[in-house]
Amino acid sequence: MIYVNRFDATTGARADPAKRALENAQKLDPDAPETLFALYSYQAMVLGDWEAAKASIERVSKMLPSSSEAQRALATVAKHEGHWDESIAYYEQALALDPRNVQILTQAGLTYANLRQFPAALKLYDRILDIMPNDADVMATKASIYQAQGNLSGAAKLLSGINEQTPNDATFGRKLNQLQYERNYGEAIRLLQARLAQFHYTSQSFKDGDMAMVAYIQRLTGDTAGAKVTAEQARNTYEQQAQSDNPFSGTALAILYAVMGEKDSALKAAERALLLPGAKQPALEERLAIIQTMCGENSRAIATLTKLLQTPYFSSWYEPASITPALLRIDPIWDPLRSDPAFQKLCEEKQP
Repeated sequence: MIYVNRFDATTGARADPAKRALENAQKLDPDAPETLFALYSYQAMVLGDWEAAKASIERVSKMLPSSSEAQRALATVAKHEGHWDESIAYYEQALALDPRNVQILTQAGLTYANLRQFPAALKLYDRILDIMPNDADVMATKASIYQAQGNLSGAAKLLSGINEQTPNDATFGRKLNQLQYERNYGEAIRLLQARLAQFHYTSQSFKDGDMAMVAYIQRLTGDTAGAKVTAEQARNTYEQQAQSDNPFSGTALAILYAVMGEKDSALKAAERALLLPGAKQPALEERLAIIQTMCGENSRAIATLTKLLQTPYFSSWYEPASITPALLRIDPIWDPLRSDPAFQKLCEEKQP
C-alpha cells in the first residue's frame, strides 16, 4: 500500500521489501490461502499484473468458498477490468457472507457511487452508520453523495461537525467542497488558515496541499494576485512530487500552475503526466477537464466532460461519486463554461 500510493519520494524502493516479505511467506507455505492472497496483492498493486492477480485470487476463492475477503478481491478485479455489474455481484455475495463487514460495505457503497446508483450507495452507508453511529468520516462520505445529487442542505447537516482539527484529510476536504458549492469562500479560507495554524500535520506535503487549496479558493474569488503568492509557498513540494512516475502528482502540479495563471506550464505538465504509465483512466481525464477550464480551453473541457458523464469511475476530485450534472451545476470551477449551450446541456439531468 505504501508503494502503490507513492506516499513519499523514497517509495520506489518499497517494492523490494514487499517482494521479500512475499517470498518469505512462499518459503513457509506457498499454497496457503494467506500466501496466495498476498501474491494477489503484490501482483495487482506492485506489478500491475491484474491477469495474474485474478488467477491467484480465483485459487483462493476455490479453496475458501465462504471467504468474504476473496469475494471482495474478485469484485476489485472485476471493477478494474471494467466489469461493473460483475463487481457489484461479487460485493453482494461478500455482504451475504459477512453483512456487518464495514470494509466491504464501504467498498460496495463506493462502487455504487462510481456507477451513480446513489440510492443503493446511501442504503449501504446507512448500514455502516447503524454499526458506527455518528462516525464523522462515514457521514462525510454520505454527504459527498448528497453533493453529487445536488442536495446541499442534506450534505450540510452531515458536515456540521467538521472543523480545522478534523484528522481525516478526505473528510475535511468534503467540508471545503461544501463551502465552495455554497460560494462561502470566506469561511473556506478561514477554516483552511485555522488548520494551517493549529493542526498537527504528519507530513509537510499535507500542509502544502492545504496551502495550495487556499490559493485555489483565492483564485475562485478572483484574487489572482493573492492566489499566485500563496501557491508559490507550495510550489517546491508539488514540483518534487511531480518528478515521480505518478500521473496524479503530475496533474496536481498542472492544477497548481493553472492557479498561478501559468497556462503554458499547466498544459505542458498535464500533457506530460497523461503520458505516464497508468494515466489512461477517467479520474485523470477529469483533472484534465479542470485544467482545460482554468486555462480557457473551454471547448476541449466540454468535450472531456461529455465523455466523463457517460463513464463510471472513481473520481479523485469528487470522490466517491463520478461527476454528475448536479456537480457541474454547483461547482464554481465550471463557472467559465456556463454561458456555453453545450455545457448547459450537460447540466441537465438525464431521466431514466
